[in-house]
Amino acid sequence: MESDIRFFRRRATEELAAASRAVTPSARERRMILAGIFLEKLKALDPGASAELAAVGQASAFKWTSGSPAERS
Repeated sequence: MESDIRFFRRRATEELAAASRAVTPSARERRMILAGIFLEKLKALDPGASAELAAVGQASAFKWTSGSPAERS
């Protein structure tokens, strides 16, 4: 059976990858929300493991937008 840490890391990675492939902004946003949920759960279990994945997510997740996330709201 897969450990919780491994599950949350895998799911966050999958959601970040799906967000980068999303066709519409709304689909991308939904995937980013899910990735954030999994990252928070991972952070609660293993703070060191989630920091590395979160850095990757922040670096790649917002390349598609021309402005900051606050500007889109």
